[in-house]
Amino acid sequence: MKTIRDFDIKNKRVLVRCDFNVPLNLEGDILDDFKIVQTLPTINYLVKKKAKVILMSHLGDPRGKAVKRLKLDGIKTRLEKYLKVKIKKLNNCFGNEVKKSLETIKGGEIVLLENLRFHFQEEKGNLDFAKKLGSLAEIFVNDAFASSHRGHASFRVAKFLPSAAGLLLEKEIRILTKLRNHPKKPLVVILGGQPKGIEIKLKLINQITVQAIVLLANLVADELEKKSLKLDRPEKVIFPVDSVDGFDIGPQTLQVFREKISQAKTVFWSGPLGKIEEKKYSHGSLQVARAIIKSRAFSVAGGGETTWFLNNLGLADKFNHLSTGGDALLVFLSGEKLPGLEMLHNP
Repeated sequence: MKTIRDFDIKNKRVLVRCDFNVPLNLEGDILDDFKIVQTLPTINYLVKKKAKVILMSHLGDPRGKAVKRLKLDGIKTRLEKYLKVKIKKLNNCFGNEVKKSLETIKGGEIVLLENLRFHFQEEKGNLDFAKKLGSLAEIFVNDAFASSHRGHASFRVAKFLPSAAGLLLEKEIRILTKLRNHPKKPLVVILGGQPKGIEIKLKLINQITVQAIVLLANLVADELEKKSLKLDRPEKVIFPVDSVDGFDIGPQTLQVFREKISQAKTVFWSGPLGKIEEKKYSHGSLQVARAIIKSRAFSVAGGGETTWFLNNLGLADKFNHLSTGGDALLVFLSGEKLPGLEMLHNP
């Protein structure tokens, strides 16, 4: 897979698929800008090399319609704050007006396109829509690991342009491939979060228990039992034995988790272990985070709630890697192919 370092990008129009799908409040204000911050190295590299930078992303689920709250104006403001440069934001992501606006862009300047999902063709993976996006640039860069498990049109731009991985995507693949294929053992995997997407978690459990012990939070464990889902190696999966009001792991479970983590050389954690928005139910997640740090194991955490939790506690830099991925992360570690990555390999 080529990266942006493999291209001469000076004065070239470079179209970057970012993942700025950040959580918002009801007014549309950004609650957590972790994904934006993680994309900055790629943008800074392109600016430094005098590329004409064109950024595109989705935000939320507008279902093919323009929704004011989901416009990327807030993303523009946050990017300007971090990059300390002015960014031109357009009101669409393709068409003659967009093309005309891009004619005046100079090397080192940045343009942000409007929300891709304001057009239903994006989620449909429409090839004609991908071609229209591709016509805006000379090089395509995928830096959106967290969305690469989807075969959406913006990733299919790779069919029409020379393509490369951005610095964030390159970093995610390098670290997660090592975790998946060659972890230092013992490997301990901790799975929490919401029960939705339990099938993805089950695939990961059945794949990774070849070489790992898996510790389950209450909601995930309950869903597996409720749906009578089959574990290939149940002896390598540890279920919680108690809880705090059903909203956090209990003290006995926490003790077992601590013991397993203390023996680990590699730890992967996805999904909080309780209702972390309420302090009284965040104890289990906090203690597990501290146990991981204390273990000195190679540590990787991911999922929006988990990274938000660790950032809020000021513990993010104590982990070796925080992934931007949620479902994409679990799919990748389970050995499944991610369409967004496959398109870079086989456009």
